[in-house]
Amino acid sequence: MRWMHHKKTVLVLSTILLLFIGSLIMVRCSQRDKKNEEKQTANAYVGDAACISCHKSEHDQWQLSDHFKAMQPANDSTVLGNFNNASYTADGVSSKFFKKEGKFFINTEGPDGKNRDYEIKYTFGYYPLQQYLVEFDKGRMQATRQSWNSKDKKWFHQYAGQKIAANDWLHWTGNGQNWNTMCAECHSTNLKKNYNTETDSYNTTYSALTVSCEACHGPAKQHVDYINSAYKEGEKHPGSYLRAAKNSSQLAQIQTCFPCHARKGNISSDLKNSNEIMDDYIPEIPTTEFFHADGQADDEDYTYTSFLQSKMYKHGVKCSNCHNPHTGKLLIAGNGVCLQCHDKKYDAPTHTFHAVNTAGAECKSCHMPGKFYMGNDWRNDHTFRVPRPDLSVKYGTPNACNNCHTNQPASWAEAAVNKWFGSTRKYHFAEDLVPGSKMDAGSQAHLIKLIQDTATPPIIQATAVHYLSGVQGGNHPVDGVLQELHNKDAQVRYRAVTGLNNFAPTLWRDAIGEMFTDKVRAVRIAAANLVLGANDADLVAGLGAGYTNALAELNDHVLYQTDFASGNIMAADYYLKLKNYDKAESFYLKGLQKDNQMNYARLNLSTVYNIQGNNQAALKTLGEAARVDPQNDRIYFNLALLYNELQQPENVEKSLKKAIELKTQNPRVYYNYAILLQQRQQYKDAEQQYLRALKLAPSDADINYALCVLHLQQNNPAAARPYAATLKRYYPGDQRFLQLWQQLGML
Repeated sequence: MRWMHHKKTVLVLSTILLLFIGSLIMVRCSQRDKKNEEKQTANAYVGDAACISCHKSEHDQWQLSDHFKAMQPANDSTVLGNFNNASYTADGVSSKFFKKEGKFFINTEGPDGKNRDYEIKYTFGYYPLQQYLVEFDKGRMQATRQSWNSKDKKWFHQYAGQKIAANDWLHWTGNGQNWNTMCAECHSTNLKKNYNTETDSYNTTYSALTVSCEACHGPAKQHVDYINSAYKEGEKHPGSYLRAAKNSSQLAQIQTCFPCHARKGNISSDLKNSNEIMDDYIPEIPTTEFFHADGQADDEDYTYTSFLQSKMYKHGVKCSNCHNPHTGKLLIAGNGVCLQCHDKKYDAPTHTFHAVNTAGAECKSCHMPGKFYMGNDWRNDHTFRVPRPDLSVKYGTPNACNNCHTNQPASWAEAAVNKWFGSTRKYHFAEDLVPGSKMDAGSQAHLIKLIQDTATPPIIQATAVHYLSGVQGGNHPVDGVLQELHNKDAQVRYRAVTGLNNFAPTLWRDAIGEMFTDKVRAVRIAAANLVLGANDADLVAGLGAGYTNALAELNDHVLYQTDFASGNIMAADYYLKLKNYDKAESFYLKGLQKDNQMNYARLNLSTVYNIQGNNQAALKTLGEAARVDPQNDRIYFNLALLYNELQQPENVEKSLKKAIELKTQNPRVYYNYAILLQQRQQYKDAEQQYLRALKLAPSDADINYALCVLHLQQNNPAAARPYAATLKRYYPGDQRFLQLWQQLGML
């Protein structure tokens, strides 16, 4: 269907409203709560004091760790910062730190832009920086921007150099610095967020204020009962009813440490604690959104995604091989921790080409380059890769050599490495990942190579699948994505399912059914979300109980995220697909209230207004979006659609041209502009725009059909046949094209 003939303009896909979903979810939630109660009865948190009698040494070590000091009540022994009437001014904000009646206070800018006194209730972190928590209404706690540099003993600002407005999401009183949402889970034990989306309030609870023994080993009641009874009678139980017991496997340790040492999203409050990470969490993959194109950490990415790329992970190295799990420190200082496994020849100038006992001679300097986060927190990348300045020369990616030798170009570092080790480098997946990340016509071969090579780390294969699903102008990338629905790695399957959102339902409808009963919850949720957005009643009707159950899990996941600004937008999108427009509007507005820079919400909110017939509100909302982000091509495309409905053709063309001027990668922009030109009988110009659209979406049915019609209008059936052949290949049973194929003699 052509948008010029639509009576109503729909800017995003929606789906049929399943009227029974509310009662279904109520039943499932009730059952889940009952199961949780049963689990808590069988096992419970007993506190670290119950561990001391048998594990005093480990308990003593833990009390020296950053885990123990992750969060503590603010008092004279825990507060490190200078609260002796100290002052600090930076980024347009002046703050004072003082004590009154034995309590700690900070006078600083509040959410209204005015300074006032705030009592410090808890310390947050210890070294190399310490933050402070302030209680607000509705159960919220917020982390101050003013942080104490524990190394240099001075106050400093995170996000140094940024003037953050009082109403900004990143302001210390805003959603981005909210303890309940952003921090608490990894600084406490058995945290229950308990967010109420209706009242925008928290009733957050925890079993221990800080990261205690049971944060890693799990609730210990069963363990204590076992030790006091069956164990004394000679009965042995593997793991002694503990998670990550002594000598636990690599997987067990990763699953224990990962939830707090990875950039990830939570699926639900109902933790399954299974052997599959993606039953409870969705970890980031190393795409260019948060990582460098070669997979190195860039943003605040922690260590999990990096470690899964490494040869260390492949060869079974686990966290405790390098770190004391109770102190968190390295087992052996300096290069000694690496020499547990690696030959001593690697600790000599003949390998390092740096003098002994210098920074350049440390293994981590070359193989674990790092950077500062949160202002002064240096973290090392856990990819354990060989420096590749040659890739820096070719692609502009960072390398360990130039991290230190900042006054030299990458070509200088490349020449040095070639001199020391020869000009031939062992293959690294980055050689295909970087060009693959461009997602252009030349990317596909690189991505297919990564996916098919069994030596490629699964998390890199998942990244390749993600990129492949977004390739513009490739040769039928959907085939490669569909094949990975059966990959043994859950992360790859998940990215394959989410990647199918970029393709027409006719291309994946026959393959998606089995994904609703996938053994991993994240995959099931992704499959339900995919189908929900397809707006295909016939597809939904044939899916049965598998889809119904997966949709209930999706509903649970969506509502769990609504304390985040982005979570509200996700919930709004969800309700928009369900055609529950009142709830969709409500959640879009809530998301914008938490983060008024989330322009994506304005685009979809304008859709809601449009569907409800309130086009003036839709136009006003898109105008606000254009003021916030005038370089966003999607805004102008949506304006074009809206102006078309308002019968303002001059504004339609103006908006489409603006989107094209911004080099949009949306094929529908060129497609719709071509329709406009075709209606004016400007056939050559229309063909040019259709071809630009086709380059971005080679198998798109509408574009190929439009080109057929264009050439037939000009009595040129030979030019139409290649596009008709594409339709026949990808849509062989589509009744819309039967007459066309018959006219061209292709039946």
